[in-house]
Amino acid sequence: MKTIVNKLIPSVIKDPDLAPSGYTRLAWVKNNMPVLSAINQELTKSKPLQGHTIACCLHLEAKTGYLLQTLQAAGARVAACASNPLSTQDDVVAALVDSGITIYAVHGENTHDYHRFLHLTLDNNPDTLIDDGADLISILVKERPEQARQIIGGCEETTTGIFRLRSMDKDGALAFPVIAVNDAYMKYLFDNRYGTGQSVWDGINRTTNLVVAGKNVVVAGYGWCGKGVSMRALGMGARVIITEIDPIKANEAIMDGFEVMTMSDASRIGDVFITVTGNINVIRKEHMELMKDNVILANAGHFDVEISKPDLDSLAVSKRKARDNIEEYLLADGRRLFLLAEGRLVNLAAGDGHPAEVMDLSFSLQILSLLYVIENSDKLGTHVYDVPQEIDCQVANLKLQASGVNIDQLTGEQEKYLASWDNNL
Repeated sequence: MKTIVNKLIPSVIKDPDLAPSGYTRLAWVKNNMPVLSAINQELTKSKPLQGHTIACCLHLEAKTGYLLQTLQAAGARVAACASNPLSTQDDVVAALVDSGITIYAVHGENTHDYHRFLHLTLDNNPDTLIDDGADLISILVKERPEQARQIIGGCEETTTGIFRLRSMDKDGALAFPVIAVNDAYMKYLFDNRYGTGQSVWDGINRTTNLVVAGKNVVVAGYGWCGKGVSMRALGMGARVIITEIDPIKANEAIMDGFEVMTMSDASRIGDVFITVTGNINVIRKEHMELMKDNVILANAGHFDVEISKPDLDSLAVSKRKARDNIEEYLLADGRRLFLLAEGRLVNLAAGDGHPAEVMDLSFSLQILSLLYVIENSDKLGTHVYDVPQEIDCQVANLKLQASGVNIDQLTGEQEKYLASWDNNL
C-alpha cells in the first residue's frame, strides 16, 4: 500500500503507477453511461455541490469511479472507501486519486484495514454521504454520534443497507435523513433484476468455466435480485428451484414457472446454489450435510454471511484453492463443496459487477437524490425516505432520450378523464 497526499487526509491505495490502466477503464464506462454523462455536463456548469464534502462507501470499480468524478465535477470534495474488499479495482482507484479524488482502498484489504479506511473517510468531516450497505452510517450512529449530528443527509444503494437503516429509523437511532435509492423503480426494476441477473452469472461463469444448461440451480430468495438470477439461469437451460420464506413471493415464483421447495429439500438435488436474501446463515451445516459432491456455492447478497463459512470449515477435513476465486472444501466422506469468491458478492468479487448501462441509471438516481437531500435538508426529518417520483421519472426520461425512444403523452381530454370520478360513459 502507498499513501498519496491529496487535498483531504492522504489517500491510501495500492500503486499510483496503475493510473493509466484505470483511465482506460473509466473512459470505456463513460462511453456507455449516457444518462450520467448528461447529468455530468449540466452539473459541471452549475456546480451545485461547491463547498460540500461527500463521503462515499461503494464498490470502487470503473462505473462507481465515474459517479465520483461526476460528484467532483459538480464542485464537491470527495473521499471514498470500498464497501467490499474484493470489488476494488486498484487501477481505477489510482486514476481517481490522480484526478484529485481521495480514496482509501486496496483490493483484498483485511478486516482491520477495511474498518480503518471507513474511519479515515469519515475523518474528512463530510456533510453528506453515499453508502452501500450502511457501514458509514452505522459507524456514525454507533461510534461517532457527535459527527453524525453534523451530517445533512445521505443516500443508500442496497437492499441490505435499507434493511439496516429502516431498523435504525424504527429504533429512533437515525441521526439524519437518508434516501432509499435502492427502492426507486428505476433502481430495483433494472439494477436488481437485469443488472444482478446478468452480473451474477458473469461472475460464476468466468470463475468456474462450467456449463449451466441441464444443472439444478437453487436460488435462495425471490426478490428482484433473485428474479433476475433465476430468469438468466432459465435462459441458459438450467432447471431452477426457488427457496423462500415469503408465501406471496413463493406463489409468484411458481406462477413464473419455477419449482419452490425448502432449502433442506433443495440441498439434496442442487448443483449450483446462489443466495440472494440479505440474511444470515441461509445455507448452513444441516444443508451442507445433504449436498451432493461437486456442488458450487455462490452468494449475491451484500455481506459474506449468507453461506455459513464457519460451518463449512467445521465440516471440512481440508481446504485448498481449486482455481482463482474458488475454494474446495473436502468433507470427511469424500464429497467436495466449492465456495466462490470467499462467499462475498460473486458478481463483484469474481467479476466486473453490473453492466455500465444499468449502473448508469442507478448512479444517476444517486446523485440526483443527494442533490434533493441537500436542497431540502431544512424540510426533512431524521427518517428514511423514498426517492421522489419526479427524480425516478427524470432518470427514466433521460434514458429514453439517450436511446432515441419517444413515447406518447396524455392529451388534455385524457388527463381530465383520469382525474374525474364522475365520468359519463
